[in-house]
Amino acid sequence: MLRELVAASHMMSMEQLPGAVARHAADAGLHDALIYMADLQQTVLRLLTGKGDDAGQDPGPEPAELKIDGTIAGRAFQTVEPVTGQVFDDGTCHYWLPILDGTERIGVLRTTIRQDDDRAKDDAEYLAGLVALMIVSKGPYSDSLSRLVRTREMTVSAEMQWRLLPPMTFANDQVVIGAALEPAYKLGGDTFDYALAGNTVHLAIFDAMGHDTTAGLTSSLAIAACRNSRLHGANLVETGRAIEEVLLDQDGDGRFVTALLMELELRSGVVSWVSHGHPAPVVIRAGRWVTTLECRPGAPLGTGLGVDPELCSEQLQPGDRVLLYTDGIVEARDPDKREFGLERFTDFIIKREADGLPVPETLRRLVRSILEHHAGRLADDATVLLLEWHGPEETKDPMAPMRQT
Repeated sequence: MLRELVAASHMMSMEQLPGAVARHAADAGLHDALIYMADLQQTVLRLLTGKGDDAGQDPGPEPAELKIDGTIAGRAFQTVEPVTGQVFDDGTCHYWLPILDGTERIGVLRTTIRQDDDRAKDDAEYLAGLVALMIVSKGPYSDSLSRLVRTREMTVSAEMQWRLLPPMTFANDQVVIGAALEPAYKLGGDTFDYALAGNTVHLAIFDAMGHDTTAGLTSSLAIAACRNSRLHGANLVETGRAIEEVLLDQDGDGRFVTALLMELELRSGVVSWVSHGHPAPVVIRAGRWVTTLECRPGAPLGTGLGVDPELCSEQLQPGDRVLLYTDGIVEARDPDKREFGLERFTDFIIKREADGLPVPETLRRLVRSILEHHAGRLADDATVLLLEWHGPEETKDPMAPMRQT
């Protein structure tokens, strides 16, 4: 099954993918295979029909949309574990599995198998993994998929930002990185970036002045300059200067960004950072807020003030979580003008850690909580980037960091 699907995938479009998966899966005893994709805000799962403009197609007898909260399909998505659904009189059942791009959740797969068939369950897990790779390879040039995962219209600024972002989740045996940002369809100047190079993790978070297309252009320039400088081997201070130079050269409107640039050495657990007028990161250790990473900041980038930041460092302990965020996270106000606040923000992360939730599910629920606090509408972008260091030792199970965090 997997061999034939791989061979067929080379000449397959996104529209052909659901049908091909269902046919090949049925030949291996995995019947009625369906693919559901998570929307951008991770509130619903939407059926990939393969009929072109999926969001406007009749899905037939199957539900076109399932809520992530309160459904069996949603439970598989939230827990990143297979879940047995409806059981039928003939001994078969619906089997729901997360579709993961590495450790990023992109949807769920449903198939019908015999409830007591462990081999079929294993085959279904392999199939879900291959489906994820196929979706990721076809997705960049599929308008059908882009329409499917959107529940409303998107601004030009948000369109630009989403195209530049790295995956919202990454994990290996040493580190987990998760991110969330809102308002998903009206992003202005918030953005983030991360990358790995050898034993170093690079992270950056930006908040551009304003909340319009120009703000999106400014933050996009900052991201591009950051990546370019990093790939040339620049250190954190030099990278900040490079971003400043690009913004001054390209933007004559006086737009600027606040930024926090960070590096983590995976072997030692030493984290280094510089701040350009950005909120200080928070470190959570053993279920407690232990420190705030204060450091003398430089001027926001693009101001031309020429004030370099101090380069600071901190020794992390295995299991530590570092929270990078923009001011929209803590300054979100409810109808009575009360801020969400830094204390509530960190307390939420701590409680979800105690609940044993994976990092991406913690951040998904954080966004839901912030939106509820703000009556569903944010006046400013709100972005969080979470880094968790597991220590230098490798584990035998590559999915262990995901499950443990």
